Amino acid sequence: MKHPKHLLELLLVPVVAAIVFVEDVLLHYLGQLMAAISAWPPIARIEDWLRGLPRWAAVVAFAAPSILILPVKLAAVWFALHHHFALSIASIVTGKLLATALVARLYKVLHPTLMTMGWFVRAETWLFAWRDRLYGFVRALPAWQRAAALVERAKTLIRGWFPAGRRDRVREWLRSSRGGA
Repeated sequence: MKHPKHLLELLLVPVVAAIVFVEDVLLHYLGQLMAAISAWPPIARIEDWLRGLPRWAAVVAFAAPSILILPVKLAAVWFALHHHFALSIASIVTGKLLATALVARLYKVLHPTLMTMGWFVRAETWLFAWRDRLYGFVRALPAWQRAAALVERAKTLIRGWFPAGRRDRVREWLRSSRGGA
């Protein structure tokens, strides 16, 4: 009986580790992108409006991206039925990225309102506790730790290619191109 369990771990651990890694990286960079986009005045006005929504409307706004992604999924099925598998995969990946970015931003904007509902607080607490246990397990794996060390070395190497003064000039240019935000 020990062998099937070991085999299952060998199969599942890389998949879970990949999910954890992609989610960490994806949410980090999508969050930065969405924060930059939210500095645009029309988007900032929409976010201000969203912050003023009543609780029930905040729930609807938070759930809306899940519904909005349905046409993208239907397009992926249509592409697959017509043997355009690359387009099918591309539409699923693009739709998932957009929906993830939008849900993450909506979560940030609507969180204060959503936290006024007991059922949301309980669901969020349960979900994050479960996620944190899973992440803790994956991050304790030797393979994860080796990969994390490799990524840190790569980041250090890449940072070395761009002197601090140049990074500061690039950041300043980006700020000025967004209208001083």
